[in-house]
Order: sequence, then C-alpha cells, then structure tokens
Amino acid sequence: MFESRPYYQATGNEEAVFKAAYRQGLTLLLKGPTGCGKTRFVEAMAHDLGRPLITVACHDDLTTADLVGRYLLRGDETVWVDGPLTRAVREGAICYLDEVVEARQDTTVVLHPLADYRRQLPIERLGVTLDAAPGFGLVVSYNPGYQSVLKDLKDSTRQRMVAIEFGFPSPDVEEGIVERESGVDKATAVELVRFGQAIRRLETGGLREVASTRVLIAAGRLVVEGLTVSDAARAAVAGPLTDDPTVARGLDELINVYLAGGD
Repeated sequence: MFESRPYYQATGNEEAVFKAAYRQGLTLLLKGPTGCGKTRFVEAMAHDLGRPLITVACHDDLTTADLVGRYLLRGDETVWVDGPLTRAVREGAICYLDEVVEARQDTTVVLHPLADYRRQLPIERLGVTLDAAPGFGLVVSYNPGYQSVLKDLKDSTRQRMVAIEFGFPSPDVEEGIVERESGVDKATAVELVRFGQAIRRLETGGLREVASTRVLIAAGRLVVEGLTVSDAARAAVAGPLTDDPTVARGLDELINVYLAGGD
C-alpha cells in the first residue's frame, strides 16, 4: 500500500472510468505512449481505492507459470509458490500487467476467465479454480505506437476489457509535472517541455518513440544536480531516443535552438 497518493494529474475522465470499471469488476486496458503516466495512474488509483498493487513487467519469456505459480524445491520438499497473478486473486489486490503485449499470447490467454464475468483463475497444476477475492482488479497496458501485428492482443482478449486512451498532457500540465517531479524551477520546466514538444512534431522514421514526460523529468533531475540544461537534455532525452547519427544530429540542433539560451 502507498502511504501517500502517488502524484498524478488527470487530463480527462480517466479516473472516473477506471473507478467505475473497477467497481463493476471489469478489466482495464490502458493504451498510450511510453512515459506518459500509465503506471503512475494505476498507482494513484490503487491508493484511492485502498487496494494493494502487484505489478508485473511483461516480456517475451514470460510464461503462464511466471504469472500463476510453480512447484519449487525448498530443502528436501517440493512446495507450491504462487505467482503474482495468483497472489492478487487470493488477496484481493490489483494486478497490473505492464506492456502486456510483450508476453506470449499463449500466456495472456490465462487472463480470459479472470477478465470476464467468471472472475476465476484455473490453476491446472493444483487442480483448482480460484474465485477472485473481493477487491481484486486486473489492469493491463501497452504502447500501441510501436507494436506490430505479431505483437498485439487477441481480439478475444481485447473484448473482455474497458479501454482508456492516454496521451501526453497539455503543455501547462506537463510543465507542472516536470517542475514538481524533478525539482527544477518553472522557467526550466517550460524550456524542457517546449523541447519535448518540438521532438514530438518531428516527421522522421528514425525515432521509434518521441520524448516522453518521463525523460523530461529525468533531464530536470540532472539539471538539479548541476548539469546545464543542454547537457541534461543530451544525456536524458536525445541519447536514449536514438542511436542513429543523423537523427542524433537533428536532436542536437533542436537542443541548440530550444535550450542553449538556458545554460
């Protein structure tokens, strides 16, 4: 449980939709670009609802056993150890599967009976089916911007969920977030957000992702540690976004245009 509410600035009706879906036992699907606040949003909602949060970072090698559980050797005994999804079902926690499309489709199928009216988790190795405890909630997220047909949710999975679309906040909201989360002054936060917006307007295939609020906050934290705004932006924004020399030069030019005056 979070002692204090994680900072999240609502930009629409996402909080109302989340809480309504949760109260009805519906599964949430959060869609939006990397670093736009999806994880922080889930943390804030778990706090508001008074529920523990169990987060799973999905990846290519994630198996059903990783989510549900497995038998492990402990000393001379073989014991069953619940996976994070099973723990959430038993404890009535919110289970958050971050970047769910990174997991194999045969793994995500285990979510189906939990995500519909049954709210059950079959555990084949134990020969039992668990009913979700009161308070259980299932939330998944992914970034549709760089997914291909090979990495997408099955339609049968999608139609068991309520979707919330995320984007980057408006400039004034994002400036406040960068200022609060990094500790920079207002003027520097304004500069960093303008720089981030300039990157988002670029029309280039060299960037898989644009500058997120997350990387702007990271740049601000480097500024707080004494780096110039330009150096902070090169290290925290331009560097992580691309390895392409041509695109990197273009980002460096943007830094010179938007941030050099703040050094």
